[in-house]
Amino acid sequence: MPVLTRLIPSPLVVDIRAGALDDLAGVLADQRISSSGKLAIAISGGSGALLRERLSPALPGASWYEVGGGTLDDAIKLADAMKSGHYDAVVGLGGGKIIDCAKFAAARIGLPLVAVATNLSHDGLCSPVATLDNDAGRGSYGVPNPIAVVIDLDVIREAPVRFVRSGIGDALSNISAVADWELSHRETGEQIDGLAAAMARQAGEAVLRHPGGVGDDGFLQVLAEGLVLTGISMSVAGDSRPASGACHEINHAFDLLFPKRAASHGEQCGLAAAFAMRLRGAHAESDHMAEVLHRHGLPVLPEEIGFTVDEFVQIVEFAPKTRPGRYTILEHLDLSTDAIRDAYADYAKAVSQAISG
Repeated sequence: MPVLTRLIPSPLVVDIRAGALDDLAGVLADQRISSSGKLAIAISGGSGALLRERLSPALPGASWYEVGGGTLDDAIKLADAMKSGHYDAVVGLGGGKIIDCAKFAAARIGLPLVAVATNLSHDGLCSPVATLDNDAGRGSYGVPNPIAVVIDLDVIREAPVRFVRSGIGDALSNISAVADWELSHRETGEQIDGLAAAMARQAGEAVLRHPGGVGDDGFLQVLAEGLVLTGISMSVAGDSRPASGACHEINHAFDLLFPKRAASHGEQCGLAAAFAMRLRGAHAESDHMAEVLHRHGLPVLPEEIGFTVDEFVQIVEFAPKTRPGRYTILEHLDLSTDAIRDAYADYAKAVSQAISG
């Protein structure tokens, strides 16, 4: 008998709404997550301490662990500290660095992870990847998907607005990433997972076309859902391909060439996605993306984050080296230095007109 369906790796619980944190204890008491209440909760030393004070009365069986940073060493130390506790699950409570450390630690000791995000800075909160700094720079480590995701929109609004803006840039970059995946399918025969591509693209399109702003619950709901769907799309695909194309190659090049000056992940990815859409000839889409980025307070030109045109040309030229074997519009065009400079001049002129008119 043929197999008519496939199992989709996804969280048991996704709770995204204002006030969701007030019901965290109930989510964690789910028999599939923690039957005994013995939980290991990873937090930051700053905002995490305030959340611990708020939540600990409702979680009497929890042990709390402060995470020093977002490095591989931090994640290994966290796993070592947790491994003798006989816990039911690990909870990562905080921003991207805390959740990535908790993901890695949970995978290392064989426990399920609950991701409780306090900001929306990127799509990693529900992805099967932990991004951690290491001695060689930064690495991506495969981990199981979170068993549950909780996002309290009241908490999200309290975080610095730059975190929301970063998440917007990362979500919008899905549109360019999926276009690169489809390009590779046409040109190289790379297999494309239609479901993963649809999930990632629609997540980006929902954010692109929503009329609200960073202070609106409706917009934050769509952004949070989009970031969660993007993470699940990566699980469906088995790698980061649905959300990582030329946009992320350029982002990695920013980080590698100018590590002390790099902007936020989402700022770089959003700008790079608008530029990549222009490179592929999708001029109207590039202009629209730039307009939306600008409306939300994100950069559309490298000068806005402190980079010269010459530096950006260098970054684009270096970008394909960051992901050997990945085929995007950058590899397809294989532009010379002068051609990159000309392409950027066209892009800068077009988006300047788009955001001013």
